[in-house]
Amino acid sequence: MKREDLTEKLLDIKREKGWSWKYICEKIGGYSDVLITGAILGQMKLTKPQAANAGELFGLSKAEIAMLNEVPTRGTGTPMPPTDPLIYRFYEMVMVNGPAWKALIEEEFGDGIMSAIDFDMALERVANPKGDRVKITMSGKFLPYKYYGASGNVPEYGFKEE
Repeated sequence: MKREDLTEKLLDIKREKGWSWKYICEKIGGYSDVLITGAILGQMKLTKPQAANAGELFGLSKAEIAMLNEVPTRGTGTPMPPTDPLIYRFYEMVMVNGPAWKALIEEEFGDGIMSAIDFDMALERVANPKGDRVKITMSGKFLPYKYYGASGNVPEYGFKEE
């Protein structure tokens, strides 16, 4: 069985049972709803105990449970640029705001990146009389570039110079 076949099986069971993502995430437990949902959709991995919980919940075989604990090939299945309107808006936000985010991060932290590996994300609904809002909070560790071959009085890492 391929990972995408397992994802379709899990989504079919979710539909048949009428389960919400919130219910599934509570039953599997241990990580954020974004990460667990991402694992069910084939983009993240679950720990062995979480995969076992998912196996019990969905009635999976040992091989399917093991697959949920394997490192997936992330980012597959989404064309670039994305064609789904909701996903495309995130792409658009990065394309439009990315240069400003980059400039502001570099001014504050130095020459580096925000990690997407040492990373937290939360999604919440915020009530608003003009229409509820989606609030996404992302927090990634700053990783400075390493300036290889640095010697003498030059910095080895791209932290902001004071």
